Amino acid sequence: MKIIKTNFGNIGKAKVSLYELSNHNDVVVKITDYGGTITSISTPDNEGNSTEITCGFENIEGYFSEEYKNNAPYFGGTIGRYASRIHEGKFTLGGKEYSLVGNDRGNHLHGGIQGFDRRMWQVDEIVELENEISLTLAIHSPDMEEGYPGNVEVKTKFTLTNENELIISYHAETDKATPISLTNHSYFNLSGFKETIHDHNVTINSNSFLVGDDKGVPQGKEKEVKGRPEDFRNEKLFSDALQHTETGFDTYFLFEQDFLLKKVASIKHSGSGRAMDVLTTEPGMLFYSGYFTSDNLQRENGDQYGKYKAFCCETHRYPNGPNLDDAPKTITYPGEPYTSKTVFKFYTI
Repeated sequence: MKIIKTNFGNIGKAKVSLYELSNHNDVVVKITDYGGTITSISTPDNEGNSTEITCGFENIEGYFSEEYKNNAPYFGGTIGRYASRIHEGKFTLGGKEYSLVGNDRGNHLHGGIQGFDRRMWQVDEIVELENEISLTLAIHSPDMEEGYPGNVEVKTKFTLTNENELIISYHAETDKATPISLTNHSYFNLSGFKETIHDHNVTINSNSFLVGDDKGVPQGKEKEVKGRPEDFRNEKLFSDALQHTETGFDTYFLFEQDFLLKKVASIKHSGSGRAMDVLTTEPGMLFYSGYFTSDNLQRENGDQYGKYKAFCCETHRYPNGPNLDDAPKTITYPGEPYTSKTVFKFYTI
């Protein structure tokens, strides 16, 4: 197993690097220090042919094209300081109201204008062992950045194992109470972008989800999945669910609030034989089916992105959590570090 560092381009005078992690089974994960972004994941199909299965670009210019900036799909980025939406960009903490940057129809989305996915990270550690390799990236978020209180130190550790697991571990510390919710925003297509996601089989181990308002922001109401398109408790073909929705899924599914690592979802593509499990310590997962992704975006190798061409499994704290009474571990306090772990396990069927 090895990690190879290459040049990914420049942002002004700043050099951007790419780190390629590969295991003994032809699984390759590429991560750039711009945004802590996963730019590429390649995995073999059931005949041993390795193919790209995530949305991304081959150089930094792809993330700064006008089409990408206008669509803002957050391909592969490390999202923070708070993932998903916060209603009207406001929350009250310690008796004080805070106003965040509004960047989504008056709401605050994915950390604001200059979220963690749009900043340069520093390499904290590289470890190469016999059965796993890891890259740890670090970032400092100053007090009142994008409106958030507290100086926050964040580390994101990407580990690739010979069991074909991509383990993403987060650790954050703050000197003031502050909302923190970190996730990775990778988009997957297990066919290798040969087709849409309609022929993927989906299982999500959840009995209920948070109901969003007209702008997709949860206000605290939960709804059971039983009898609804959101019911993925038993394996279901994506096309069967999508035909009952106008714009697909942008749904936060709820799990047990024990913060223990457990399998929460499985996605399979019978045509290629590729499959992936999602395990997480988080209390929920935002499942997005990519309806609003621009059809004009594509990888340099020709992989075509767009509507229903890839899905996201964003494991994180409750959307709008700072404004919801029952949202668990929304606020991180001094001396009580934020921790989180999500595992994407790739295999063939």
